[in-house]
Amino acid sequence: MAVGKNKRISKGKKGGKKKTVDPFSKKDWYDVKAPSIFNVRTVGKTLVSRTQGTKIASEGLKHRVFEINLADLQADEDQAYRKIRLRAEDVQGRNVLTNFWGMNFTTDKLRSLVRKWQTLIEAHVDVKTTDNYSLRLFCIGFTKRRPNQVKRTCYAQSSQVRQIRRKMREIMVNQATSCDLKELVQKFIPEMIGKEIEKATSNIYPLQNVFIRKVKILKAPKFDLGKLMEVHGDYSEDVGVKVEKAADEVMAEGGETELVGA
Repeated sequence: MAVGKNKRISKGKKGGKKKTVDPFSKKDWYDVKAPSIFNVRTVGKTLVSRTQGTKIASEGLKHRVFEINLADLQADEDQAYRKIRLRAEDVQGRNVLTNFWGMNFTTDKLRSLVRKWQTLIEAHVDVKTTDNYSLRLFCIGFTKRRPNQVKRTCYAQSSQVRQIRRKMREIMVNQATSCDLKELVQKFIPEMIGKEIEKATSNIYPLQNVFIRKVKILKAPKFDLGKLMEVHGDYSEDVGVKVEKAADEVMAEGGETELVGA
């Protein structure tokens, strides 16, 4: 072996041991704010890495989707079977402003509704709200035994099922296309659409447990801060004020432009 060729023998491993840095020391907590249609506005907190170089913290937060139980948003335990999805649209200070991004049922609620001796009827439809949100609504309903019915089962005929499904679609389209997203969510919470379907289909076959079980947002319009602030209603964050230029500054600018012209 040539002398002096193997210099690394005495030095040990290259690089040595790196210091372990706690990753959480480079992150910040932000408050997640729900729209004004819900009773509880501060939903929780979310974590994001601090702004570093070209990686901006607010960009990392935008379009995050949070799934929250409606019972927490409304402070009402009777609504615990619904899950609401909220999407982060904008960051102001340490607050993340969200907007509605979908709704779903908890699995246990759906399982508890499906029973024997009745017909399950489902329908879905694609709709567009007045503020250009494309949604897909899924509806579910079950046939009901008539009062003083002796027969154990309450099955609907396939022609009746088709009629009911047509009625479901009709009502969902009418309700969704006549209002904006904010108003539509206000209809979902007290299950207004389900009650209307129940009423409208009672002459075809009496129904029970009619719900809009799922809402998907297929396409959202271009982001508009004004619209988002409307959804958040009374929310106010100090975003600064417009500063008027001093008179002498304006004069100086005017002088410069004249010189360019000369």
